[in-house]
Amino acid sequence: MGELGIGIGWRHELDLSIARLPGVDWVEVVAENLHADHLPETLDALRQRGMPVLPHAVSLSLGGAEPLDTGRVQHLAEIARALDAPLVSDHVCFVRAGGLDSGHLMPLPRTREALDVLVANVRLAQSIVDVPFALENIAAVLDWPDAELTEEQFLTELTERTDCRLIIDVANLYANARNIGTDPVAFLDGIPWERLAYVHMAGGVERDGVYHDTHAHPVLPEVLSLLAELRRRTDPPGVLLERDDDYPTDDELAAELAALRAAVTV
Repeated sequence: MGELGIGIGWRHELDLSIARLPGVDWVEVVAENLHADHLPETLDALRQRGMPVLPHAVSLSLGGAEPLDTGRVQHLAEIARALDAPLVSDHVCFVRAGGLDSGHLMPLPRTREALDVLVANVRLAQSIVDVPFALENIAAVLDWPDAELTEEQFLTELTERTDCRLIIDVANLYANARNIGTDPVAFLDGIPWERLAYVHMAGGVERDGVYHDTHAHPVLPEVLSLLAELRRRTDPPGVLLERDDDYPTDDELAAELAALRAAVTV
């Protein structure tokens, strides 16, 4: 296991659980939920124990065609400094257009024009934050037509042009395979693993023929198998469990964390 180890997404609803769970090496926190000058006491207590805390943004809209909201990036930079974080991150997506906010992470067309926009925005964000920047692949229920690049090609060129790192969400790979017919093994074969920051894992459920990446259900065995497939290609620096709703007992969380550790332990 890499230098981060096994982590969990910090949420207010889980703060006491995380403090007493065995096998938690680090946490990731949604940057927009924090204020740099008033960190939650339970989160600060984890930092005092020496646990790394990595801020993960959800609102930068780095793939959007509109000018980047640098105020949001500045907030992320302030949170990173307050947490003494070694890395910040967001997603390969857009969330705003035409003055409207989607409320969801929206997939980008995999065209060179869209990639150029993303690269420019990532470079601007990197000029504001003081630490390395990572981008995460997202789950989608639609695929834009006329793609010029596969997702793995898109991400590879993104890293080459910006020197950013990657968060690979294995649950999102599974969701996309179910919903839009992508090939997760081909994705894993095409990723520049030297750019890997860490891995995300989460649960979901199928409703009316659509797989929903809910972050409110246990991680499926099929997603654990994909994590093991990833492990055959690289030793991930870290693996993070995301849970955002319908929070389980401490014992259930501990069992999921143990399953993640088993999947990447050789």
